[in-house]
Amino acid sequence: MSWKRLMLLTCGMLSLAACQAPVAGLETFSAQPAVLDYRTPPLADLQTLPPPAMPLTVAVYQFIDKTGQNKPNELFSEYSRAVTQGGATILTNALEKTGDRKWFTVVERESLPQLLQERQIIRQTREIYGDGPNLPPLAFAGIMMDGGIIGYDSNTLTGGFGARFLGIGGDTQYRRDTVTVYLRAVSVQTGEVLKSVSASKTIYSMALNGGAFKFIDFKDLLEIETGFTTNEPVLLAVRQAIEKSIHALLIEGLIDGYWTLQDQSLAQPLIDRYWQERDGMYGVQRIRTTTTDLHNVGTPVQIEQAPDRNPVHRVPTPAPELPPAEAPVQSQPETGPTYIIPGQQNGRSPIPGNTQGLPPLNTQTPVPR
Repeated sequence: MSWKRLMLLTCGMLSLAACQAPVAGLETFSAQPAVLDYRTPPLADLQTLPPPAMPLTVAVYQFIDKTGQNKPNELFSEYSRAVTQGGATILTNALEKTGDRKWFTVVERESLPQLLQERQIIRQTREIYGDGPNLPPLAFAGIMMDGGIIGYDSNTLTGGFGARFLGIGGDTQYRRDTVTVYLRAVSVQTGEVLKSVSASKTIYSMALNGGAFKFIDFKDLLEIETGFTTNEPVLLAVRQAIEKSIHALLIEGLIDGYWTLQDQSLAQPLIDRYWQERDGMYGVQRIRTTTTDLHNVGTPVQIEQAPDRNPVHRVPTPAPELPPAEAPVQSQPETGPTYIIPGQQNGRSPIPGNTQGLPPLNTQTPVPR
């Protein structure tokens, strides 16, 4: 028996022995204990926000999956959804943790029928048995958070690389998906959409394979395959997109003055950082100047005349007299039907197209912030 056959026989015996007794490293890899909620980078930004001047009472009714897509599969049809169906739960959890639990007071609305039914049971029980005070009224919200998961684009980027020589080699493959969420804040009193923002998160999947297919002897064939794959959890990507959208919504509200901070001096650094991230401006410095700096831009340069030339004195030519301008003839306004425009004092305006007497429109482009 050659040494090659002996080595193969030894490897086979060790493999059979490994099937009988558990391996300590394999147990550690396959049996992981339960862990608490993973703290994502967007959640860290939310928790470190400065406290507001007044907490906001918000309600979340739904945050549904509007993509209608199933899990991508190239082999067979999948009936499982591509993204999570618990968006409202994720949004409620992120709102409750914002600013170290100082920004929002979240009222329950997703399970409102169950909540009302439970209150009805308590009320009837107390009426029958006559013990206990009346239930306090439910808290109402001033702002309603709405939106949903509106996009899941699979295989936005795919690729790979591989090499093999004399039956020995390996290859790698990767794929990128994208999930997009929209979030808006609606005023309950007026129904006005105060702000609407969106956020996207990429989802990467990667596979690495290697193996050998080679004759080690005239009749002996060696075949080895190994590999692993890693997929970024879609739930974690949706969480990060929702948390990022909440952060953007709060900064947009600070810009427009819908809410303020207890220490308003901390708002401007947050706004500058948000503008740099949103507009792609990095390393921008603000230069402040005064009118005095503008006047002291420098002294004018005086050019001396050559000594061998005499200055030429020119006598200015008087301007010709122009005939007096005639007074413009004022045209009489056209007569015709009048239209009522809300907000005017007299309540009337000329016919459409006749802008005489109306205030001028402001057509100047606003200066970007």
